[in-house]
Amino acid sequence: MCHTFCMNKKKLFLWSLYDFANSIVFVNFLLYFGTWLVVDGGLSDFTYNAIFAIATLMLIFSAPLLASYTDKHGGRKYFLTLGTIGTFVSYGCAALFAFFDIGSVYLVALFFLLGQYCYQLSFVFYNAMLEDIADEAHRSRASGIGQFANALGQVVGILATLSLAGSRTLPVLVAVGVFFVLALPMLVYYKDPRPREKNISWSIVRTETTLFKKNMWQFFGASVATPMLVAFFLFNDGIVTMSNNYSLYMERVFATPDAQKSLLLVGVLAMSAIGGAIAGWLGDKIGMLRILKYILLGWVLLLPCLALAPTFKVFMILAICAGLLIGSVWAVSRAYMSTILNKENMGYGFAFYTLAERFATFLGPLGWGIVVSGFGSTVFAYRGAMMSMTIFILAGFFVLVFWKRKNSLV
Repeated sequence: MCHTFCMNKKKLFLWSLYDFANSIVFVNFLLYFGTWLVVDGGLSDFTYNAIFAIATLMLIFSAPLLASYTDKHGGRKYFLTLGTIGTFVSYGCAALFAFFDIGSVYLVALFFLLGQYCYQLSFVFYNAMLEDIADEAHRSRASGIGQFANALGQVVGILATLSLAGSRTLPVLVAVGVFFVLALPMLVYYKDPRPREKNISWSIVRTETTLFKKNMWQFFGASVATPMLVAFFLFNDGIVTMSNNYSLYMERVFATPDAQKSLLLVGVLAMSAIGGAIAGWLGDKIGMLRILKYILLGWVLLLPCLALAPTFKVFMILAICAGLLIGSVWAVSRAYMSTILNKENMGYGFAFYTLAERFATFLGPLGWGIVVSGFGSTVFAYRGAMMSMTIFILAGFFVLVFWKRKNSLV
């Protein structure tokens, strides 16, 4: 029983519903749109992966500054709303142009790029809201509930559009509309404890920009969050790159039909939902950092097995097992970050967390694209690209183990 602040149930519901909503559009783009761009549209694997890299560069020049602004002047919900609207418009245009075959594949890819940027930018402000939803003792569980909603949303998103799987654009078009409708409650009813200050002059903005550049080096030089950010960048590099190429990998290695890919992904995501909830609970009980290290060791063992799976049946069993680790790693990472950041740098720190997550789609995809291009898009090339992602996860594990900064919270 809580005698002080534990979890705000209304905010937790709205926050989780938003994660449920955006995962619907995310999974349909991941499952269908990448394949449409490369296989149907003729975009190269390298160019497809470069989209994520360019979106990351755009985040680097905008996300930390905007997050620093919200830490001082409020307005996380305001910028979350802008990011959500940008995601809806950009992804909507990409889906419409692809569905009606308007313009070239590069124009569609441009809208997809803008949608990626807005989608990721919104998480800078979304993740930082965790401190308003739960206290430190219950934050891992709250994050786990959010991750459960995310995975559940992906399952619902797949099943809701499964009958449309014959088209690689119609499921995406439907998902964009559903995403915006379900995101509206968060945008309308979530009460921001620090609304954006009015009448902020351009002189203040210029001053904040100068201070941001100065404080960035101080933050990384002194913050206990720095080892986690570096580790997260590394291990997330492997996980996100693998996820972004999930559909293409099965297409090239096992010639898997789209409907079968969808059904397998449902199994993976169901396990991800369970993994996020369980890991969140364990993180509060025995320590988030300890649980995170165990999860990474699980990835180091499992990812090479996925790359070497001789048949689709073996790959399917291993992929479903990997679902537990997918939900676990993101639930615990987010909660752990929220406990080692101080309140004054919460948004700022989560900006770099989001950048670490998205910058993982800079080196990882480029590495994947180089391996595949170097071996001529063969089955061996795709297996090698999958195997190479283990290096990033192992590097992240070593950072967490050997780079220590004084921290009484773990």
